Amino acid sequence: MARTESSMLKLGTAAPIFALPDVATGKETITLDVAGTKGLLVMFLCRHCPFVKHLEKGLAQLGNDYAGKGVGFAAISSNDAAAYPEDSPEKLALQAKELGLTFSYLYDETQDVARAFHAVCTPDFFLFDPALKLVYRGQFDDSRPGNGIPVTGKDLRAALDALIAGQPIDAEQKPSLGCNIKWK
Repeated sequence: MARTESSMLKLGTAAPIFALPDVATGKETITLDVAGTKGLLVMFLCRHCPFVKHLEKGLAQLGNDYAGKGVGFAAISSNDAAAYPEDSPEKLALQAKELGLTFSYLYDETQDVARAFHAVCTPDFFLFDPALKLVYRGQFDDSRPGNGIPVTGKDLRAALDALIAGQPIDAEQKPSLGCNIKWK
């Protein structure tokens, strides 16, 4: 399992605009469809990555816990589905159903959206404020497959809580760690 750290895009960067199909409905979803009044969380995920598998129940719980709090959520998979069939839109839709995800799960077939975000790993998290400026790009928490630390989402939850409360988010952020995006 290759370990890749997130690129730590510069804070204050504007959210890239995207239009991607939702894996569950096939409906095209654009950035503003998923952005909330308080902000937007974009997560680059996939089905096969052990790092995502390790966190996926925590990610589903995060979506449930923050529903209705003004922050929109979107998951995006940009992996090459031809080389990694577990990451095909059909399998991603199954993953979303199995986990009971309450947020959009989008497929980036061209990988242009991942490049626009400078996403490099799964999972990779990008939290934007109401003006769609980047305020957090970092890890979910300190838990990794096999390290024995419980999955809590404490780092991302602290950023979400501060954003919702209108408080500053600590600029000292630890990079996410996961599998590299599977580029074509």
